[in-house]
Amino acid sequence: MQFHIQNMTCFGCARSVTAAIQSVDRDAVVKADPDSRKVEVETSATRAKIEAVLAEAGYPAAVQAA
Repeated sequence: MQFHIQNMTCFGCARSVTAAIQSVDRDAVVKADPDSRKVEVETSATRAKIEAVLAEAGYPAAVQAA
């Protein structure tokens, strides 16, 4: 699944986004690109869980078409 995270503006943000996602699925594969503000996630967690943990971490996400 892919997300657009408007306020992910640097690699520190990308690390925080990755840590948030891996807090609900430690085996998640996360590819975060702060330049495009896009995140691609391979996970067994539900979309709702990922969106919730990102919002809780201060990085609300918009779903991107695959």
